[in-house]
Amino acid sequence: MRTRLRTLRVGERTYTWRATIGQVAGDGVDWHRCVRVRVWGGGKNGRALEADLLSKAMSVGWTPAATDGSYPEPADVRFLIERALALGWDPGVLGGTFRLTEEYGVELPGFLLTDRVRDPSARDPSAWVIQANDRREGMDAGGSEL
Repeated sequence: MRTRLRTLRVGERTYTWRATIGQVAGDGVDWHRCVRVRVWGGGKNGRALEADLLSKAMSVGWTPAATDGSYPEPADVRFLIERALALGWDPGVLGGTFRLTEEYGVELPGFLLTDRVRDPSARDPSAWVIQANDRREGMDAGGSEL
């Protein structure tokens, strides 16, 4: 299976990105969809941006990852790029990876950043997804609390 690379223009720079679908285990028996987004803005040797996105979808069944079709949109990737640039990512530097992690508090409409893929002791994705959905349900369409 070939990897599909996409391009996106932000400001004066063209970025190349890909998203790889995976899954991450919760503390119980459940699994959640996790999509690793990797972005390059300085060519293949430039510093890459990497973010593991935990889907907020509350799918039916014991394993939400099995029925979850969440996938980042170009607008999501644009948001990640802009946020990473604001946090100090320099895509023109040669080598290395700039990781967006949970500590940055970045949240997208359909995703949360997770460290669970690299750190099994990181925040439980099951509880976090439930908490994010409870927050969303407690808001009206204008984004203010009911």
